[in-house]
Amino acid sequence: MYIPPSAAASPLVAWLNGQRLPREQLPFPDGEVAAAIQTGSLCEQPGLIKTARGWRCGRCGNDDRHLFASFPCARCGSDCAYCRKCLVMGRISSCTHLVHVTMPLPSERHEAPLVWDGTLSAAQEDAAMAVKQAVLDRSELLVWAVCGAGKTEILFPAIAAALEKGWRVGLATPRVDVVRELAPRFRQAFPRVPLAVWYGGSEERGRIASLVLSTTHQLLRAYRVFDVMIVDEVDAFPYSVEPMLQYAVSQARKEQSSLIYLTATPSRDWQLDITRGKRNAAVIPARYHGRPLPVPVLEWCGNWRKRLERGRLPENVLAWVLHRLAQGKQAFLFVPHIDELEAVTRLLQRVDPRIVGVHAEAPDRAEHVQAFRDGRVPLLVTTTILERGVTVPNIDVAVLGAEDRIFTESALVQIAGRVGRHAAFPDGDVRFFHHGKTNEMVRARRHILRMNEEARKRGLLRP
Repeated sequence: MYIPPSAAASPLVAWLNGQRLPREQLPFPDGEVAAAIQTGSLCEQPGLIKTARGWRCGRCGNDDRHLFASFPCARCGSDCAYCRKCLVMGRISSCTHLVHVTMPLPSERHEAPLVWDGTLSAAQEDAAMAVKQAVLDRSELLVWAVCGAGKTEILFPAIAAALEKGWRVGLATPRVDVVRELAPRFRQAFPRVPLAVWYGGSEERGRIASLVLSTTHQLLRAYRVFDVMIVDEVDAFPYSVEPMLQYAVSQARKEQSSLIYLTATPSRDWQLDITRGKRNAAVIPARYHGRPLPVPVLEWCGNWRKRLERGRLPENVLAWVLHRLAQGKQAFLFVPHIDELEAVTRLLQRVDPRIVGVHAEAPDRAEHVQAFRDGRVPLLVTTTILERGVTVPNIDVAVLGAEDRIFTESALVQIAGRVGRHAAFPDGDVRFFHHGKTNEMVRARRHILRMNEEARKRGLLRP
């Protein structure tokens, strides 16, 4: 369809380009929107699609009948069905229309965009070349790299190659903490490349740039934007269990694009696919500094919950904490749930008032985490919200209640991966305090031992 140049250059098209949004969310007169649809520069699609089972949401892909409801709609004057799954981003109802731009996004080539002057280990170099080839081939690849292997740096050559071709790159991760941590690293590595950071509350949310860092939730706004789609921590909650987020990734990619998955802990199904040759993967079993992964120690601590109810910690757990404080060595102490976190934090603050606790709902979480990074907090009590993404050079880690169901193999491997990441401090203590061993704890320990053995076989560990 012919698109007049004036339409192609209109503020409406420029504002919406790369996004698919409900028509009523566009900050333009409805007549202007209607004219753009009439000329073909915008495409309008139903927000909800009728199916044999009921409805399917065009924005989030939800087709669960239990996640739809109805309300008396003032706009169309009848009872409208709406999707409850993505309601937090605005209501999509049966009379909603989603609008996106039909013309290709303008592209910009960036000559020599990468200024990073670091070096890659042999294992990183092999993986980096595999990622670059997958990007150039517009194919799919899983990068299975142990915690602290330097996954971010592995991406740099591939991203640089894509930017030189004028391709748009999106990197998504389930957790906002990780997005915030990655942003300054990418700005430093690609200082001349426009970069946008998308997360709830970000002023850059929805702005299309050559390089976009986003939470997986925010990808629900994007439509056929990215030539290169990278999903970091693909095993992490909620992405690993939420079809809506996987749908968001599929809609944000162009139909001809590459898809790169990053993880330190692929699911057992994916591990089996790799073993059988059904999934293309680059495996890095060693950290960049060539030292083995610290192996967790499983230590019984009795019925710690009953002790907490009596206002006490198990003796060996308290001794572990006191030893770190005496050494002046920072530490994480992971606990299963918020109420237990608050109780443990209160007890430990009697020992050292600088100790703080953080969880997903804590309003001062970011300030406490930054204080911990700065060395002003000696020990941070936390839930699994900080199992990944936060790096402190010289640290020990313990889990209290490692037998709890929330501590899966994946979570425990990630927690252990906080230790020994820095070349100057490649060792450290990882302790799983428990009231009974679980299969998940045993599998996590075996996972780490197996990766260390694979690294030895491949000659990736220093003598």
